[in-house]
Amino acid sequence: MKSIKLNERKEAWSTIILFLGITLALTSPFHYAIVKLYPSRIYVGAIMWCPALAAFITLRIKGYKISSLPWNWGNWRYIRMAYFIPAVYSIVTYMLIWIFGLGNLATEEVIMEWGRELGLYGIGKLTPSLVIIIAIPLLGTIEVIRAAATTLGEEIGWRGFFIYELRKVLSYTGVSVFSGFIWAAWHWPLLVFYSNNVLLEFITFFTIIISMSFIMTYYTFKSKSLWPAVLFHAVSNVYIQKIMPELTIGKEGHDYWLGENGIMFALVTSIFGIYYWRMALKEKM
Repeated sequence: MKSIKLNERKEAWSTIILFLGITLALTSPFHYAIVKLYPSRIYVGAIMWCPALAAFITLRIKGYKISSLPWNWGNWRYIRMAYFIPAVYSIVTYMLIWIFGLGNLATEEVIMEWGRELGLYGIGKLTPSLVIIIAIPLLGTIEVIRAAATTLGEEIGWRGFFIYELRKVLSYTGVSVFSGFIWAAWHWPLLVFYSNNVLLEFITFFTIIISMSFIMTYYTFKSKSLWPAVLFHAVSNVYIQKIMPELTIGKEGHDYWLGENGIMFALVTSIFGIYYWRMALKEKM
């Protein structure tokens, strides 16, 4: 019995290493293109689908079917929470930024400019309030669907395949930390070449990604589906990159508190991550 379990663990680690090696090989040319050539959305989209391709190739090499991945939709409760939680932590992040004076609410002029960028002119008499009323629901639905087309590529690999292999050899805590660390490290070329403060952003980014990993791992295992992670990732990207920053004006000297790599976002997501970690331990996940 012990030898069987030992062989299973060795096979799991073999699969994990193979998957990570293929992911690195597929991703590297696109990381190079973004850093050395041009940061095109085409390259970014290609990178985000590399984990999925790596998972498919790994499954093929190991003799498993792609249909073995957790494609089922799962319980709608987890889908709803996958939308709600990242929207909430993004809003809380910026509310704290406004409350503590680390940034200000956008002025009417800034909001109207946001409306122009979104192409909302021509919809009657446009006002700042109307821009917000139209923009947030549109971005929170249509843009989330568009974003999910790329986050699907990441989540097929990271949550649909990778964490299930890790679960064979690690606890929930180990899976969340290890997969989060790898997921964060996978972004390192972009952090190095597009950061104003590499050390600070490395710390905040790894904190954010590992915290998100605890939440996404929880919902993936609870739902036995990869779709909550796909939606969670897409909603998080849209709210923290395209909605809340547009409603905020940064203050000189406080920029490092704002944004998807900001200190405030790291603090808020870590609190959410700890909550889900404790909940998973309580449920003996």
